[in-house]
Amino acid sequence: MKRQIVFIFLAVFIATGCAKHQEARAPIVPVLTAAVEKKTIPIEIRAIGNVEPYLTVTVLSQVDGALQQAHFKEGEDVKKGQLLFTIDPRPFIESVRQAEAALLQDKRQLEFYEAQAKRYTFLVEKGAVDKNTAEQNQTLASTQSEKVKNDKAQLEAAKLKLQYCYIRAEIDGRAGTYLTNAGTSVKTNDTKLVVLNQIMPIYVTFSVPEKDLPTIKKYSEHEKLKVSAYPPGYAKDAREGQLTFIDNAVNTQTGMIKLKAVFANKDKYLWPGQFLNAVMTLAMEPDALVVPVSAVQVSQQGQYVFVVKDDMTVETRIVKVARELGEELVIEKGVNAGETVVTDGQLKLKPGFKVSVKKPGDGQDNTTARPQEKK
Repeated sequence: MKRQIVFIFLAVFIATGCAKHQEARAPIVPVLTAAVEKKTIPIEIRAIGNVEPYLTVTVLSQVDGALQQAHFKEGEDVKKGQLLFTIDPRPFIESVRQAEAALLQDKRQLEFYEAQAKRYTFLVEKGAVDKNTAEQNQTLASTQSEKVKNDKAQLEAAKLKLQYCYIRAEIDGRAGTYLTNAGTSVKTNDTKLVVLNQIMPIYVTFSVPEKDLPTIKKYSEHEKLKVSAYPPGYAKDAREGQLTFIDNAVNTQTGMIKLKAVFANKDKYLWPGQFLNAVMTLAMEPDALVVPVSAVQVSQQGQYVFVVKDDMTVETRIVKVARELGEELVIEKGVNAGETVVTDGQLKLKPGFKVSVKKPGDGQDNTTARPQEKK
């Protein structure tokens, strides 16, 4: 019996010694850290957007004829009123001349009939002719007057068609490719010549889930909501615009609602058809707790962080993430402002492990570094 007791005591002693030896030899893990910060941050809704022209005009011919010349280059910026195309004007010039000649002839005839009517009216007053003859001449003058009015209308129509031979830009914009080449016969309101897109200003269209609609309406009632947009990977080059349009119905098939924001686009950074990341800012939230995205890990128990304590050991904390904000996460609960969390090196850590804080890009451990003081 005594031997068994001695044996058990010896085993416990050896086990305790080994544990202390292993604890003494536990490595100090070099890590990167960051402080839990309290910030004023934006409340945002993020979506994928698509750039659309502010205005699009498809240029058509308004007369039949042969396309004579294009006066701009493909892809060129054009100004409102700038000459774009010329349709062979010669047949229309001839039509104007014919209408002018017809008008001149009928005006002379009208002058003759009016003089006759005036003369016969005088003779009726003197009793030299009967009243019926005077009325007939008055009718001829009246009929000729209507004919002159019709001639004037025909002349204006001919001049208008002549003007249509010189096709001008209706908006300031960027011209696309030629849709019809010089020498081609074109038809009225049928032949497409070019498409003009107005890109200053320009629209960014995006859709959000219908669950966000009440929040958007709430904040948009008081002021114009800001929207930033940028190509994937170019967040630093984001452009700012304003929300100007909320569709009048939710798409019942997708459960999404369409929104539009307008951007000045003076540098032509945004381009029609381009896909962008759109970020709509609803309001600013003060005193939000944020940590870098790299600080939060995922386990079967949920999302967690390693918190560095004053004795340079770490403990795990389950956290609740409210939302992501670029390279940061907004934490609803689980950490306090001023605490230090590990942002790199978590794979080598377990609760209770000691750490040393190294500087980013520094291969040497900073074993004397301490957690940042709590604010």
